[in-house]
Amino acid sequence: MRTHPAQRIAVFIDVQNLYHSAKNLFKARVNFENALKYAIQDRQLVRVFAYVVKSENPEETGEQSFFDALEKLGIELRIKDIQVYPGGFKKADWDVGMAVDAIRLSSSVDTVVLATGDGDFIPLVEYLQAHGKLVEAMAFAKSSSGKLKEKVDLFIDLGEKPRIFLIKR
Repeated sequence: MRTHPAQRIAVFIDVQNLYHSAKNLFKARVNFENALKYAIQDRQLVRVFAYVVKSENPEETGEQSFFDALEKLGIELRIKDIQVYPGGFKKADWDVGMAVDAIRLSSSVDTVVLATGDGDFIPLVEYLQAHGKLVEAMAFAKSSSGKLKEKVDLFIDLGEKPRIFLIKR
């Protein structure tokens, strides 16, 4: 697949997916600045969103400084509070929100970049491709859905270039 300077792209970052994969596979953090630059290349960025979950105690976790750093990169944040259910079960899921944003923006772009390895996005990939869009995914291959890797037009394995895409703790 070839890129060209007139190609318009939008990037959608599943922060939780990438964060946990980097932490569990490499004991590292994602270098979101380098990942975004790699996704954009020489193309025209229309918009970039990062989907994040705010913890119960954001001051203690230091996540506000992380959110600020993402915004300094020009990334628009979508923030959701973590839901705590009776019994202590916690959940925060951005899949539907991310898919809706990608569909809404798809008429303004040629390529959609999904920074996730979550196989739940396969129907989104199929929808976008059926509507003439190229779909790329960026994630860690070891923790990504095999079917997602097969379905997208291009899969970028962030684990292949750890010096570029990871920050060691």
